[in-house]
Order: sequence, then C-alpha cells, then structure tokens
Amino acid sequence: MAQYFELHPENPQARLLKQAVSLLEKGGILAVPTDSSYALVCHLDDKAAVDNLRRVRGVDDKHQLTLLCRDLSELASYARVDNRQYRLLKAATPGPFTFILEASKEVPRRVSHPSRKTIGLRVPEHKVLQELLALHGSALLATTLIPPGESAPMNDAADIRDRFEKLIAGVLDSGACPLEPTTVVDLTEEVPEIIRQGRGDAALLGL
Repeated sequence: MAQYFELHPENPQARLLKQAVSLLEKGGILAVPTDSSYALVCHLDDKAAVDNLRRVRGVDDKHQLTLLCRDLSELASYARVDNRQYRLLKAATPGPFTFILEASKEVPRRVSHPSRKTIGLRVPEHKVLQELLALHGSALLATTLIPPGESAPMNDAADIRDRFEKLIAGVLDSGACPLEPTTVVDLTEEVPEIIRQGRGDAALLGL
C-alpha cells in the first residue's frame, strides 16, 4: 500500500520528505510532482527498482529513461557535455525540458539507451522535487507518469494513489501540477532536434 505524503508546495515538511527518501533507499518507487506532469522515480543504482519502474510504466529497456538532477553541475556527472551543449542547457534549466545526451561512465549501462548509449537528463523547477533531490543526495531515475496503454500523463495525486497504490511505495501530494510532459531535445547531433514538443518553450533554445 502506497504511503501518501501531503506536502506544502513552497515549504515542504522535511520530516515527510525524509520518510519518502527512506522508501527510495529501500528500493521503492515514488510518484512525484514536477514542473510538467507527475513522474515515477526510483534509485539509480538499484537494478530491481529500475526493473520495477519499467514494469509499472509498461515500457521496455529501449524506452529512454531520464535522470532528474538538482543542478547543471550534477548533470555534468552523468553526461558528456561540450561548451555548445552547456550554453543550451544553461539557457533552459531549471525548467520543463529533457535533454538527450551521451551518457558518461557514471551511468549504469542498464539505464542508458541500449544501442545509442544516451540518457535523458533534466533539472526540474519544482520546490518539492528539488528538496527531495537535495535530501536524497544524488540524481533520481525517472519516467513521465503515463499509465500503460495511454498517451496522457497524470497530474492528480489522489487519482495516482487510487490507480497505483499497490504498485508503488509512495505518492507525494503538493497540489496538482501541469498536465503536460517536458519538451525533449536531442543534443547528441551537431544540430539540436526537438523530439517531443511539450511544456518547455523551444524559443529559449533558439529552436
């Protein structure tokens, strides 16, 4: 049964966030609010948790997962970033963008794309999620919370609890978040390419 955490959107209770982090450290999956829609997150280095994340989301190992980072300095630990890419990242973070980059050796091979060796990375602009990342102390592996067989993400914590309470460890509720996924930008080629237009404004990147 999923634990339900009711959190203040601007001043989230540290006591509750620490309980949520404890669930992650035990291999649990959390549903968390972001600056786009809700996401499912787990510990990056826990293979069983990653496998379970894919099962709950209904995707295979070819689905591009995303690392949620606190800031650009943490992001650089998980991806190879040149000066051109860094300028684009700086222009659009924190915010509702996911960037596809070449994964560094810090990223376990099982979570990068099996053929391209890439990883999605983003720096979210959401107070509760930022505080959770800070207490966790490292990046979290994530995927947009879109139920299997559907195309729209979820953004209501009570609905998520009703639907996934037997499949995940906890739900963080700080009020409804936007009902739109991130804009996904592939930075692995010379010319950046928008893979999915979402909430992020591509004009920030000059695209």
